[in-house]
Amino acid sequence: MMAKRALSCASSVFALVGVAMLAPAPAFAQSDDEGGAYAPIIVTAQRRAEAQVDVPITITSLSEETLATANVQELSDIAKVTPGLRFDFASGFFQPTIRGIGTAVTTSGGGGNVGIYIDGFYSPNPLAADFDLVSVESIQVLKGPQGTLFGRNTTGGAILVQTREPSTDGNAFQGQASYGRFSERDLKAYGNVAVSDRVAISVEGQYRAGNGWQHEINTDRDVGDFENWSTRISLKAELSDNVEVLLRYKHASTDDPSQNLTATFVDSELGIGAPLGGVPGTFTTKRREVASGAVPEFFKSNSDVVQGTIRVDLGFADFTSYSQYRSENVDSSIEVDYSGIETQFPGFGFQLGLPNENETWSQEFLLNSKPGTPLQWTAGLFYFQNSDTYVTDLPIPDNNNRIRFGGSGTVVKSYAAFVDATYEVTPQLFVTAGVRYAHDKIDDAYFNTRFLAPVLDLGNGDTFPAPNGIVYLRDFQPEAVEFAKDDRITPRFVIRYKPNEDMSVYASYTKGYKAAIIDVGGTCQNAPYVCNFVKPETIDAFEVGVKYDSRGLSAEFAGFYYDYKDLQISLFEAGTAQIVNAANSEIYGLEGQVNYQVTPAFNLNAGASWVHARYKNFDSAPIYTQCTFFDGTAPTGPCAGFGITYTIVPTDLKNVTMQRTPEFTGFLGARYETELAGGELALSGNLFYSSEFYFGPSGTQFKENGYETLSLRAQWTDPSENYYVALWGDNVTDSKYYTQAQYSNFGIGANWAKPVTYGIELGFKFGG
Repeated sequence: MMAKRALSCASSVFALVGVAMLAPAPAFAQSDDEGGAYAPIIVTAQRRAEAQVDVPITITSLSEETLATANVQELSDIAKVTPGLRFDFASGFFQPTIRGIGTAVTTSGGGGNVGIYIDGFYSPNPLAADFDLVSVESIQVLKGPQGTLFGRNTTGGAILVQTREPSTDGNAFQGQASYGRFSERDLKAYGNVAVSDRVAISVEGQYRAGNGWQHEINTDRDVGDFENWSTRISLKAELSDNVEVLLRYKHASTDDPSQNLTATFVDSELGIGAPLGGVPGTFTTKRREVASGAVPEFFKSNSDVVQGTIRVDLGFADFTSYSQYRSENVDSSIEVDYSGIETQFPGFGFQLGLPNENETWSQEFLLNSKPGTPLQWTAGLFYFQNSDTYVTDLPIPDNNNRIRFGGSGTVVKSYAAFVDATYEVTPQLFVTAGVRYAHDKIDDAYFNTRFLAPVLDLGNGDTFPAPNGIVYLRDFQPEAVEFAKDDRITPRFVIRYKPNEDMSVYASYTKGYKAAIIDVGGTCQNAPYVCNFVKPETIDAFEVGVKYDSRGLSAEFAGFYYDYKDLQISLFEAGTAQIVNAANSEIYGLEGQVNYQVTPAFNLNAGASWVHARYKNFDSAPIYTQCTFFDGTAPTGPCAGFGITYTIVPTDLKNVTMQRTPEFTGFLGARYETELAGGELALSGNLFYSSEFYFGPSGTQFKENGYETLSLRAQWTDPSENYYVALWGDNVTDSKYYTQAQYSNFGIGANWAKPVTYGIELGFKFGG
């Protein structure tokens, strides 16, 4: 029944797209050459500025106004207005999935499947993938593998965030203050100073804090207080008529435990979740309830980012250099038993500290042809290095000290060269071809751990004596590092037909890959301490699409087919995150989106995505099964061990749904403007729907039912357009749904979405 409803909704939205494309353009709109205000949507999906209708990639382009309409405050919120996109997050890890291509991998050297780029710079750390949006001008979500132009780890797609640059056109100042439910405060400010006609400086900052919305049932107090802030300073200088430099520094600080506060997951269909046979009982918690032990959960991070962009007009082409350094440090403590046992036995819960140090260097050189010639091309060189270190420790109750439990680290390097070109065969026919060569290597990988044993035998004849019965093994480098080098070629080929200036029809083939991993956080940690080499994921993607953009109406429609091999899957057990190449998959689907300016005062936008994503063959798929040891006998076999509640039963599966992939997602948004008291009143809303899906790695466990969310906003701007006041609400229907299911040997946890929130916002704006 759910599938039929999803198909019906998808058909309705696709029909809307088709009708909109065939309908006449609004009578009020005029094209630029007629003196009207309309301008085509410009995107940078092919690393150069082009009209979106001419780019043969499915793109969800989100303007500043669209983001405000849907109350988008953080990057993860864009899922509300982007069909086919999910943002799953827990314990600080934010992991986007596009059209079924995503990852639950959380290990040193892992990375995601969707590349996140901010002002042209790659941000690889999943612990820093979600962030508050300040001075954002637009966001572009590119669907499908982007291996040619954006490289490794973009098998699902790429998210391009463009922020405001300093301007020499004049001084500008703007800010806003918001107060909402759960005492949530949000302050933002931006200032631009034109020092001269060639130099400008901008400064921006944000402060967010709140009291949290969850309740700790041991102490009968509310928990989840958070305090986050960031600041960025930018300097832009035109050194000559042909050379421009942009320098930026950003610091951000986060103290937000909300994603570490888990309830107990109970799955009525599978009969698992609670320790006592899956029946909600004494030890379980529910939505808005958490049970902490003697040590509270926390998540704290500090990041420093330095970026330099140089643009040079070479006459025959435009040259851009992107230089970046990122330092991102995290300290966190998470519950890994998820049992709620602390409700009856305080101090019995199992917590794990998970500090992380992440350091990134990247350098890219980009060369773009000048517009106006039949051959348009982009070429580039890319270097990337990421040092990623995890430490695991056990917190001591009633003590600030910790016992070092283990850790792992990886240094990854990547070198690449690429070229992509489009040739105008005729005014209606265009051919695009591109290729990227990349050399990836794991330059260093190690793990260290603490063993409770008199002697540790590594299985190769080497043993380590254990003073006081404890062995502490440090900086052991797995032999698999020697094989972790890879050369990849990722091509792209497109044919595009343009029947008129307002429409394009295209067919494309692209290839992408997700880089190899050394399993330092999993198999390295367990006897016989032989680390798995996890092969790269690969994807071959085929897509056909049609685009239309004219005088207030923009629409896209696409059908796609993916052949997806060697998926990297995480198995969480006994405090480790083992990574395996789990399955081959087949994905196909349909997607459509439309933005229609019905009248000058009324705008509609809608989108829908139907994705049929299946593991074709998933040998030894992990099925989490409860241990039955509450019968008076001691647990044996895989269930033996303190606190072990679940064991993984390998099961061969065929044609089962992929992890974190709802079959249908869709949204409908509207904005209406009218005059009120001499000013402007804007009423807007956004309704998002997702069908059911499974969080579990096998695609058959830990179900989330279909749900919907509704965002509303009413904003009045004064006649001078310098001030505004707004009332807003998110999840106003108070939908109850999970944002993540945490699975391990010790228990199954649930992260719940925030309940209904609402508040008031005041803002001002002077200058450009």
